[in-house]
Amino acid sequence: MAIAKDVPLSELTLRRYEKPYEMPKRELIRRLCLSIGLLQPGDSRDVIVDVLYVMLESRSKKEFLDSEKIQKEVIDLRKENKLQLKGIAPSNIRRQLKRLKDLYLIESVNNEYRITEFSELEEIFSERIEKFMLPNILDRVKEYFKAVK
Repeated sequence: MAIAKDVPLSELTLRRYEKPYEMPKRELIRRLCLSIGLLQPGDSRDVIVDVLYVMLESRSKKEFLDSEKIQKEVIDLRKENKLQLKGIAPSNIRRQLKRLKDLYLIESVNNEYRITEFSELEEIFSERIEKFMLPNILDRVKEYFKAVK
């Protein structure tokens, strides 16, 4: 008899905050990360915010970045914002890149990363998460509801 593992095939966390208002770009990205579950409320380890920030900046230049370049830019950004240099180890930067990749926000080509097809995040969310990922998750949850009767 095989034992099923409780490992999700896919996962999506969505949170609703007040409407975005005039705030620094890093804070907007932080709120986005909270909204889509990349960051937990009250989490002080927020290097994912800086990784996404760096990736968004590279999109405007249509530039691919390798993980070492991303790490260097994250360190510079954290210093500039007078933030602690926690979570900047190469292994953690790669882990954060994988998390962004799992949500389809970034993609890698020959070990270099970019925002998916240099698209706008809103478009990526609509096409990849809202139209593809969310319906699949909802359908499976409904199957469990039906099975539990």
